Parts: sequence; structure tokens; C-alpha cells
Amino acid sequence: MNLNCPLCNSSATVFCEKPKHLFYKCNVCEGIFRPAFTYLTPEDEKAHYELHNNDVNDVRYQHFVSPIVNAVLHDFTPNDKGLDFGSGTGPVVSKMLRDQGFQMENYDLYFENKPELLNQKYNYISCCEVMEHFKQPLQEFQLLHNMLLPNGKLYCKTELFKNQKPFEDWYYKDDFTHVFIYQEATLHWIQKNLPFQKVLVYDKLIVFEN
Repeated sequence: MNLNCPLCNSSATVFCEKPKHLFYKCNVCEGIFRPAFTYLTPEDEKAHYELHNNDVNDVRYQHFVSPIVNAVLHDFTPNDKGLDFGSGTGPVVSKMLRDQGFQMENYDLYFENKPELLNQKYNYISCCEVMEHFKQPLQEFQLLHNMLLPNGKLYCKTELFKNQKPFEDWYYKDDFTHVFIYQEATLHWIQKNLPFQKVLVYDKLIVFEN
């Protein structure tokens, strides 16, 4: 059975077929995704996130998000306005930036659901370990793009599939809430079609520039 990609709507074919882990791969943007009928329910998804031990004062957790924090500190000032999109149960990016005097708002579908924040404009947006959870990635990236001011930046952190090992053996796909996996080509499709001015792909950081 073929499916259409939730990002670019092109045809996709089965890429991984293991018990509990069925993924398709898009023939155009190269995104890798779970079919919608395998998604967790919203209740189960929220319960899964609540199991995360995200202590904002945990030095290891702070180190994990530091690529985004350091990039914001380098590129912007406390006069600029930021949003942590998908801030989760422990909004450590906001905490670390607020400690430096930066203006940050938190939005999360389950834990900081403040839709009024989605109608505002921001100089920068943090999206740390969030984009792999996008069930409708095109709509989510359109929203993020629309919330950025001119010359704004979207800082993302996720694990790209780079043929590190056979996809069937890759640990990152085993999280049932990881429903859309990106390859570098997928990021360039997003950059070109939204459009962002450019996308920069580093080891542990992805930056879309408006």
C-alpha cells in the first residue's frame, strides 16, 4: 500500500516493516514517517511525555539543549523576543535563557497550551526534540515560519537519519511518539518550499533563517 507524505503530499512506499514499527519513506522529500493509523492516542501520548524526567536544573539536560541556547545567546539580545515551541514538562531552554535576561514564552500542546501565543511574532523560536513528533509537519512548519519576524531564526534539534545503521536497528525510531523522521534532503525541501531564506545543518543543531 502506498501513502502520501504528510509533509510534501508526494507518494511514499514502505521503508521499514517491523512489529510495532511501520514506516514509509517519501519519494520526493525523503521524509520517513509512521502511518496515521499507528499513532498513539492523545491520552497515551501525553502519558508518555509525563514519564520524561526533564529537570530544568539537571546539568546533563542543560548540556543537551546547550546547542540551541548558545546559538540564541550568540545571535540575539535580551531585547529580542523568543518562543520555546513544544516546551514539554521541563522548559529548560526558556529557563537557561531567562537566567541570562532573555524574554521567552513557552508553548506546548499538552503542558503549556496557550494558543494566543501562536498569533504573535518572535525574533527566534526554539524547537528542541519536537519536530520528530509532528503528525502534520507541513502545517507545523508553516505555523513556525509565520510566527517568525523578518530575519528571525528557528532553532531545531532532532536526530537526522544519515544511514548511521540499518533503519530497522536505529534506536531513534523505537519511540512511538517519533512519527516523522528527517533526512538532510527533507530539511532542504522545507527550506525551499516554505520558504526560508536558508537552512544550516550542524552536528546537533538545525537553523532555519527567515
